[in-house]
Amino acid sequence: MRVLKAFSAILLSSTLLLCGCKSSTQAGTLVGGPVGALAGAAQPFTVLPVAQGEIVEYGAVAGANGLAAAMGNALSQIHQACGEKPNVGQVFRVKGSNSAGVFFTVVDHAQANRQLAGLVIAAQTASNQFQVGLVADTANRFAQTANPMMQQLFSAWNPGAAAAGAGGAAGPGANAPVAAGPMHLVSAPDNSASASVPAGWTVDKSSFDGGLLLHGTNGELMELNMSKEGVDPTSAFQQKMAAGHATQAVDLQNAVFYAYRGDPVKEFAPLMQAWLKSQGVTSSQVQVQKTQAMPGSQTARCASASGQLNPSGGGAVAFSADICTGVENQYGYYTVVVSLVLLPVSLGNQDQAVVKAIVASYKENQQVIQQEYQQASQMQQQQNQRDLAISQMVVNNIHQQGAAAEQRMNQQENSEAQMDQGFDNYLLDQSVVSNGTGHATMWNSEANTLVQSNPNKYEIVDAPNYWQGVDY
Repeated sequence: MRVLKAFSAILLSSTLLLCGCKSSTQAGTLVGGPVGALAGAAQPFTVLPVAQGEIVEYGAVAGANGLAAAMGNALSQIHQACGEKPNVGQVFRVKGSNSAGVFFTVVDHAQANRQLAGLVIAAQTASNQFQVGLVADTANRFAQTANPMMQQLFSAWNPGAAAAGAGGAAGPGANAPVAAGPMHLVSAPDNSASASVPAGWTVDKSSFDGGLLLHGTNGELMELNMSKEGVDPTSAFQQKMAAGHATQAVDLQNAVFYAYRGDPVKEFAPLMQAWLKSQGVTSSQVQVQKTQAMPGSQTARCASASGQLNPSGGGAVAFSADICTGVENQYGYYTVVVSLVLLPVSLGNQDQAVVKAIVASYKENQQVIQQEYQQASQMQQQQNQRDLAISQMVVNNIHQQGAAAEQRMNQQENSEAQMDQGFDNYLLDQSVVSNGTGHATMWNSEANTLVQSNPNKYEIVDAPNYWQGVDY
């Protein structure tokens, strides 16, 4: 089983990461309104050209006295444009910058009541000056189109440069953000994905099928669209496997072993710990500071979180991650797809620009991924057939054992009934006589006379040879 690679936002401690694939439909406006102007804005919003149904726009907001007011202004305009108040998630602050964001969903009554999902980002660009950026799309596509929309937004909108003059940027020092230096292109071993990284950064050989695992020079670790098999060890099938009733047919050496119950928000910490263990990273503690549900699909549920890890034998590490999980099948298997950034706390914010540049350069090779997906589908079908055969073998074995036990019990009961009847015949001075085709029970004197008169035709029958329903 494999879920569609549909990813929501990853809220990094230093930036915003989104992963996914772009839709192929046409563009619209939302916050900017029908003429691309936000009520109360200092100037008309800039609406970027995108595919049908997608919305990417940004601009300044007049009269706002803080980030919350700027976001509130944008959400109010969404309310007016859609004819319904949007449902919003938990507001998050982007560490190391003077900006904040919030995810929302709303029914767009002005567009045939389509279900809309999006993200509003507010940034302080100068003293008492604020700007807002927005990306949105149909809810069932947002997880796939969010990343390219965000990349397009930030390629045109750079509120961080102005925010430095407003006191939003970090001051000088070892932990201040460092500009991304020269980058070079690296690819996964199967050529299914690529990204630009600084000198010294390497691609792990486990990168495949559109996923990239990158190692930095200062202990940084980035995973983009990495996928693994999840295993629920408490499922009935897996417990039979563990008990040795069947032979494990798949290689689960690098699988994520966790009894997932379907809620990645509530289960983020243990699910993350299980993922890290599958990657060879043992952690004594996972401290989740912020977590929230993200747009998923009918077959996947997603959550985003940030916090801190304390790996065994290492220093504290800040993490930001996006986890999508598929639906568990009858064999206890499900898919886990993760995008993750681990940064040593000692680095502070200095990797902010590097992380953002790597994410912006990330690309998937859809042709390779499609080929691998077809191969994986064929292998999965074969695996499902093997699992079904193993499961049926276990069931048949149980049935055979039950039938054998029942037969032994019936034989024992029958033997005891024969012996009881033989003892009763002894007490009653009776015998069972056979003529070769039938049995009859008679007094011993009659039985002996009959056998003596014609021993070739009649004989005395002992208890083990009694006929059920005739002799007993």
